[in-house]
Amino acid sequence: MSGHSKWATIKRKKGKTDAERGKKFTRLIKELTTAAREGGGDPDGNPRLRTAIASAKAENMPADNIKRGILKGTGELPGVTYEAATYEGYGPGGVALYLETLTDNKNRMVAEIRHTLTKYGGNLGASGCVAWMFDKRGVITVDTDVTDEDTLMEVALEAGADDMTSDTGAFEIIMEAGVLDDVRTAIEAKGIKIELAEVTMIPQNTTKLTKENEAKSMLKMIDILEDNEDVQKVYSNFDIDQDMLERLAE
Repeated sequence: MSGHSKWATIKRKKGKTDAERGKKFTRLIKELTTAAREGGGDPDGNPRLRTAIASAKAENMPADNIKRGILKGTGELPGVTYEAATYEGYGPGGVALYLETLTDNKNRMVAEIRHTLTKYGGNLGASGCVAWMFDKRGVITVDTDVTDEDTLMEVALEAGADDMTSDTGAFEIIMEAGVLDDVRTAIEAKGIKIELAEVTMIPQNTTKLTKENEAKSMLKMIDILEDNEDVQKVYSNFDIDQDMLERLAE
């Protein structure tokens, strides 16, 4: 996995403020609404909505909030219509960036993204410039203190997972995106708590950042992009040594 995954793990261990939780809820509501609008409000027949509901529950979102998000998507409650778009570009040191967005104002959002990338030594690129560097995969994260590696690996592989790592301080199970639901269901059936289950973009190769100023700019850029409520997901292929990551997180 890339340095981005390691950085996310470090930030997760540092805890969540109310403001961070609020931003996370906003993104989850957008995803619930969009998934319901595009595929209907029944999660049994809508894999995207099923994944969105699982993600919302993992963040302890109240059931009423989840229900309202879905009803806005199906038109049973009034709500904003969000447009989905992906953007690609580069960060410091030539790091690849791939952004998934949902917004009600594309012009505003693109201007904000371009400004952030330029400010921290990157640039917005043309469609397709870095997408080929990433593979769409399902990823499930489980804390290392809730189960042992052998038990989790056996359950995951039997359910269709391809691999499992623990180099980010948690177990990360990797699989084809289409079997994410099957693997998640099998793990939960064993009473193992899942921290995160999502379809993500995994870099085929990483770009090592060895200069501390570039690494610092990269992490700041990632933080600002992830703070933008129109940006749903930020994917990148940077790699930074763990010691430097922890030092910059202080």
